[in-house]
Amino acid sequence: MNFPEELKYTKDHEWLKVEGDIAIVGVTEFAQSELGDIVFVEVETVGETLDQAEVFGTIEAVKTVSDLFLPVAGEILEFNEALEDTPELVNSSPYEDGWIVKVKMSDASQVDALLSATDYQGLI
Repeated sequence: MNFPEELKYTKDHEWLKVEGDIAIVGVTEFAQSELGDIVFVEVETVGETLDQAEVFGTIEAVKTVSDLFLPVAGEILEFNEALEDTPELVNSSPYEDGWIVKVKMSDASQVDALLSATDYQGLI
């Protein structure tokens, strides 16, 4: 499995990419493979400011629905609109086209507590 070194990871199988004070968030290749075929991604928190580890949406696969947990506190700026019509992008491109939200971080130091690619691989 692929776990890009430049990303940070959570124990809940989300990844985070930092671009200045913006964080791009998605689910890992491991998570999407465990979930199976993704049929729906729902995020109704755009415009809201949430705490770290708070639920920001759900991801629905053929066999299950899972909550999505925010890796860092901040304001949900944007939902990946492409997922409305093609939620399977989470399966086919979890780290690129299948990103889920962009967040304006309120405390960038929280990134330091997230897992490295090596630590995440050790977890799974």
